[in-house]
Amino acid sequence: MSSKTVVIVEDEADTAEMLAEMMRIIGYEVYQSSGGLRAIDLITQKKPTTILLDQMLPDLSGLEVLHSIRLDARLRQIPVIIVTAKSLPSDKQRGLQAGAASYLVKPVAFDDLRTAIEQVTVIK
Repeated sequence: MSSKTVVIVEDEADTAEMLAEMMRIIGYEVYQSSGGLRAIDLITQKKPTTILLDQMLPDLSGLEVLHSIRLDARLRQIPVIIVTAKSLPSDKQRGLQAGAASYLVKPVAFDDLRTAIEQVTVIK
């Protein structure tokens, strides 16, 4: 089993699979969730080394998921990279203020994702 794990929280199946494939290429074990409530359960269970989080989800917003993660002492140190279509500077500012380690706007290039992962993730 890989020591590098990621939970991808993305409700668009094609985007989720593209991100998952990118993460597998750089050596991550991948878990996926299409909704915020399920994501919180999955993150609590798996305690991944990194989280890729969409902002727009069917049940909770990505920021609500991020807030929940940051309130949980067992999870708050996990780096979260927001991957979203929301591209306004105010959106990015809100995401980073909420505790995201990085903020990427879709579509995400492989090199940009890999760079963001390398900058925020500490593998133990």
